[in-house]
Amino acid sequence: MVQLIVGNKGKGKTKILLDKVNTEVKNILGNVVYLDKSTQHMFELNNKVRLIDVSEYSVENQDQFLGFVAGIISQDHDLQQMYFDSFLDIAHLRGQDITPALKKLQSYSEQYKIEFVLSVSMDEADLPEDAKSMIAVSL
Repeated sequence: MVQLIVGNKGKGKTKILLDKVNTEVKNILGNVVYLDKSTQHMFELNNKVRLIDVSEYSVENQDQFLGFVAGIISQDHDLQQMYFDSFLDIAHLRGQDITPALKKLQSYSEQYKIEFVLSVSMDEADLPEDAKSMIAVSL
């Protein structure tokens, strides 16, 4: 499953994402990974959550980002959830159609039984039609 937390910049998406990951990590048996563009939220995350600063890994476009995610999945067979803060930035999708990336994440989710939760800095009205069914929270 792919869930989106959407809203324009400064609406509180990151707080919702952090609250969700910290609540969920207490109730699941598998591993949880949180991808972000920095380590700024390191001390706000439960210590069972693995924080990865994507900016440290020379990810320069959507394909590299999706390959990066696949690499994480391939190395952790107990991975149950992945959270992406600032999705448009870490996946290099700002100003682009996010539909292909969401479809790829959906296929990863189905194939590997991983739940993805993404914060997306876009107004709900600006999302592609295919993505609107994935909205969990709209701010």
